[in-house]
Amino acid sequence: MPSLVGHRKIGPCCIAMIMSVLGCGSRSPLPVDDPESCREAGATRMCENTCGAGLQTCVDERWQPCEVPVDTRTCSNDCGEGLQTCASGSWGACYVPIATRTCSSLCGQGTEVCIDGLWQNCDAPRPALPKLKATVRDFLDTHPDFEHEKGRDQLDLKIVAPELGPDDKPVYAGNPTTVSTNGKSFFDQWFRDAPRVNLTTILFIPLTSSTARPDIFTYESGAFFPIDNQLFGNQGRTHNFHFTLELAAKFRYQGGESFTFGGDDDLWAFINRKLAINLGGLHSSMSSTVDLDARSQELGLTAGGVYPLHLFFAERHTSGSTFHVQTTIAEFDACE
Repeated sequence: MPSLVGHRKIGPCCIAMIMSVLGCGSRSPLPVDDPESCREAGATRMCENTCGAGLQTCVDERWQPCEVPVDTRTCSNDCGEGLQTCASGSWGACYVPIATRTCSSLCGQGTEVCIDGLWQNCDAPRPALPKLKATVRDFLDTHPDFEHEKGRDQLDLKIVAPELGPDDKPVYAGNPTTVSTNGKSFFDQWFRDAPRVNLTTILFIPLTSSTARPDIFTYESGAFFPIDNQLFGNQGRTHNFHFTLELAAKFRYQGGESFTFGGDDDLWAFINRKLAINLGGLHSSMSSTVDLDARSQELGLTAGGVYPLHLFFAERHTSGSTFHVQTTIAEFDACE
């Protein structure tokens, strides 16, 4: 009769009993290696970090931080060439010795110092708050272009050409006259000394800034009569109404500036000798603003360059006179 042992099924209880006898139930799991642990004090192993290759040392059964010799490499910033040091696993800032270079303002030469990758302010003499020098010419009211009704209360935009002449004076564009003027020969007297036709004096236009907006420089006059009782006098009136004003200055274009010119009557502003504001004619108070960035290509402006500014103004008729300048141009050739 065949043995039935080989065919008997072993139940879970039997398996547990057998494992117990063999000691399987009390065996601990195999230890998992701790990458930070070590057993031999003073042992070393290779390692690396951002600074390069180095060694780790076993202390109290723990691997210590990776020790990499201090390393240096060349680097550069706006100040020039220098060295960068790597320690404790990271590269420090680029160290460049303090550098200097020459610089200038419209008022002279100076020195600029570079520290920590940044060029500091230039110590060249700075322009003072602008006080712009102007020439004022007085006319009798018998001049054909003054105190007459021709072309009153309207703009006359065809008086001057779009660029200054070789002598930096406006070029008359009338053909042969315009709405409010009477020809080239008379217009050419407006901004030139003409014996027995006009008398000349010098005037300074101070631009000031407010504490609220120190970046904006202004001159404002709602009753602009700078030569009352002077030169030809008031000609029987309360003010001397018949005069022209010519102003020339240089400025540095940094980028972002604007220039506003306003008043009555005629107003022209030429920037880099090109017509930027045209408010010619016998009109009430008007103003116009030039965004230098928006018109930089048209006016031939490059940031950092120095350019001429010419203003021309005419007060030709009673009974009011206003004059207004506002600008964010900070560097005129008005030196202390």
